[in-house]
Amino acid sequence: MKTSLFDFELPPERIATEPANPRDASRMLVVNDKIQDSKILDLPDFLNAGDVMVFNNTKVIPARLFGKRGEVNIEVTLLKALGHDVWQAFARPGKRLKIGDTIIFGEGFSATVMAKHESGEVGLQFKSANFLESLHKFGTMPLPPYMKREAQNSDNQNYQTIYASREGAVAAPTAGLHFTERLLKALKDKGIKIVYVTLHVGAGTFLPVKAEDTDDHIMHSEYIEISEESADIINKAKQAGRRIIAVGTTSLRVLESATNANGIIEPAAKETDIFITPGYTFKIVDVLLTNFHLPRSTLFMLVSAFSGLNKMKAAYSHAIEQNYRFYSYGDACLLFANL
Repeated sequence: MKTSLFDFELPPERIATEPANPRDASRMLVVNDKIQDSKILDLPDFLNAGDVMVFNNTKVIPARLFGKRGEVNIEVTLLKALGHDVWQAFARPGKRLKIGDTIIFGEGFSATVMAKHESGEVGLQFKSANFLESLHKFGTMPLPPYMKREAQNSDNQNYQTIYASREGAVAAPTAGLHFTERLLKALKDKGIKIVYVTLHVGAGTFLPVKAEDTDDHIMHSEYIEISEESADIINKAKQAGRRIIAVGTTSLRVLESATNANGIIEPAAKETDIFITPGYTFKIVDVLLTNFHLPRSTLFMLVSAFSGLNKMKAAYSHAIEQNYRFYSYGDACLLFANL
């Protein structure tokens, strides 16, 4: 499909640079057979007892680092773990780096350039007594570039779901940012079953598709995990005719990647580069809670596959007209599968 089909104009003032306060004060656009304005606290009203909600429990690491190679200032954004203390990263100015160079981020924390790529990405071997401890000491939260501001102390909490437990993401699973303890309690009181999976979100999630045709796009890969217990709960619910609700496109990608040809979810701990565009047949997910996504992004393509391109374009036009807040710190969409 032509990538231009997934383009739309978004006024800059619709981009949220701060989260709703409290988290569950966000609005929610419901997209089913009609478009309906609602709010995230009304989410339980759209679900049924016995439905299963699947959350991504990944935890964002402070993946943005500032260091020096000699007298040159170097900014590094971690993209993906490649091995023990080895990361693929974006470095600026990457042209000033050579293989073998050492970047100093702080006392006892440095990295050696192991590889360079024309895209500006580098392979870094970190050296520290404890990588994660050093990262938390010297790193900052990797806010999406479209926010156009530096991370603040408040982002350490705001850009993290309240149930985050598995460190490894360099971007937040943003649909989960709306949830509070009272909203989770309301869902459980309704009889909704909650399970967790893991997808360590990579920075590639924000990148627009540059290829003119989606067939020519090379999808980034991300690490996923789903336990035998979670798979069993979801499979039994599906077999009983219950709905599966994915909280975020990351949870959906885990579920669709782990489902076999017979529609059964299998436990998994692997990489996925699943790329979902219109024409894809969803195997397991019935409802998707997500945020508003960037034009020409793989995520807007995914929601267009889920609910229909024309319907999503109409929904986004409505959201822009009604002053919904877009992107990571923005409002939510509740999407029902385009059957």
